Amino acid sequence: MTDASTVGALAGWTVIDLTRVLGGPYCTQLLGDMGARIIKVEPPQGDETRDWGPPFKDGESAYFTGVNRNKESIGLDLSKPEGRNVLFRLLDGADVLIENFKTGTLEKWGLGYEETLRTKFPHLIHCRITGFGGDGPLGGFPGYDAVVQAMAGLISINGAPGSGPVRLGIPIVDIATGLYAATAILGAAVERGTSGKGQSVEASLFDTGIALLHPHAANWFMSGATPELTGNAHPNIAPYDAFPTKTGPVFLSIGNNGQYARLCEELDAPHLLSDPRFSDNADRMAHRDELRGELVGLLATRDGEALCASLLASAIPAGPILDMPRVLTHPHAKHRGMLVEQGSYRGTGLATKFSRTPGGARKNPPRFGEDGRGVLKDAGFTDDEVQAFIDSGVVTEKRRRR
Repeated sequence: MTDASTVGALAGWTVIDLTRVLGGPYCTQLLGDMGARIIKVEPPQGDETRDWGPPFKDGESAYFTGVNRNKESIGLDLSKPEGRNVLFRLLDGADVLIENFKTGTLEKWGLGYEETLRTKFPHLIHCRITGFGGDGPLGGFPGYDAVVQAMAGLISINGAPGSGPVRLGIPIVDIATGLYAATAILGAAVERGTSGKGQSVEASLFDTGIALLHPHAANWFMSGATPELTGNAHPNIAPYDAFPTKTGPVFLSIGNNGQYARLCEELDAPHLLSDPRFSDNADRMAHRDELRGELVGLLATRDGEALCASLLASAIPAGPILDMPRVLTHPHAKHRGMLVEQGSYRGTGLATKFSRTPGGARKNPPRFGEDGRGVLKDAGFTDDEVQAFIDSGVVTEKRRRR
């Protein structure tokens, strides 16, 4: 269980989060896990992922709660001038503003970085997450993860000949865009420590999708051959694939000749080690189907998990293919702090470990607008001003249904 009292590396930071759905919220949850104060500014309708279910618990979807811990929620109507004035007050002293509006929306509201924010808040780091970037032939178009998986080539290499192209089972482009955005923000923060100036950074789903194409893009650049559906097999390494065993499928990742030799020893198969067809990786790639056939026969009578434990003990990368319940109750996942439980909240933990400033889950995912009054008071508004904002609909405490 994560120690919620620990201070994260970004303690003292304030991030104004105008994002919705996944890429932006994933980024800001990461910053929040590292100690930053995240003020999630939601439109009056709320972040639509609150409705993306089932499953639901206490009226909130698992999709929303999975990426919105360590945040304070305020409902704010930025289409109104008074709402934009509230945002300006929140930005006074903030470190980061992150948003994923359609390109041109902030500019239309007089909140564009170059036109307004850069001058008014010179210390501010502005991060924009977009589908295709703000310029170019596709600039400004909306983008969702699956569409970009298709257009960036990821689906073209995922799947097997029998299945055809298949969407990756996790929204990898959204998640990776959130990670790239966080990296860019932290890079800009390091530079700000020298220059004293903020800047605007952008992360787009399309650019991220292309950046994730290794090794397929590198292979194409060098060979000119169009990458094909890979199934579970690696395009450059053999044996690197899923294999059936007596008790269930396992994955073997044999990356060098030493590992291959130890695998042959573990499987009591010296003939595979002496066979010239399999003497090095290039040979094994040239004869991968024959090698796979040999390994399938040898593994058919083996207990998969016991075999993987023995292989790992011999420094051979191998593991059973586990489903979600087994992963999320695994003793090693618990030991590594990858299971967070805090009251009614359960989630995955922090993937990075800090020796002095570990961070952690301090606040459960917020109900819509539950922190609005406190956020406004912290920004210096009086009780009467706060109530006036609520009465006028500039600040909302209950979602307006679409």
